[in-house]
Amino acid sequence: MLRIALTKGRIEEKAIALFEKSGYDCTPLHDKGRKLIFSLPEAGLEFVLAKAADVITYVEHGVCDAGVVGKDTIMENGRSFFEIMDLGFGHCRFCLCGLEGKNFYDGYRDKKIATKYPKVAKDYFDSKGINVETVKIEGSVELAPLLGLADGIVDIVETGSTLKENGLTVYETVAPISARLIVNVASMKLKKAEIDLLSSRLTRALEG
Repeated sequence: MLRIALTKGRIEEKAIALFEKSGYDCTPLHDKGRKLIFSLPEAGLEFVLAKAADVITYVEHGVCDAGVVGKDTIMENGRSFFEIMDLGFGHCRFCLCGLEGKNFYDGYRDKKIATKYPKVAKDYFDSKGINVETVKIEGSVELAPLLGLADGIVDIVETGSTLKENGLTVYETVAPISARLIVNVASMKLKKAEIDLLSSRLTRALEG
């Protein structure tokens, strides 16, 4: 049996819909109450509902064979697993944003970036050969440039309406984001047939 960790919330709902389109009966997950683990013996699957960062932890430590998680979480927290499929939902993007009408790159001093994703921000600017100072923000990161804490923010953007309402704009796209299927390194070898079957069924559903 393959044990699959699903990111709770919108990704979970979209993932269940995709699994059902692939021919798996996911009825128990529609009336789940407070349960967190669901076995589908006939399908040879077991689902575990978890927070995004925990999905990666469970897959990396091998207590789950696979996981469905956003690319944003992979970029910030991922280390050792295989990312084998783009599942075609949960589309948004990491963006560098700041005050409308300003040029982020003006001036000679190192820039300060506020973000919930310091690794993503640092990796992005490292790739451009630019030194930045990152400030970790847990809440509304849009406040940072408004209060003068940072020159810009790196955050997830879907519609951009929150930015616009606060006088901010997108300067540039850092990376596209969508839900991905990840697989434990050992499971990729030990359960290759089961994982190949799962990925082929998901691929057919995405193409259908």
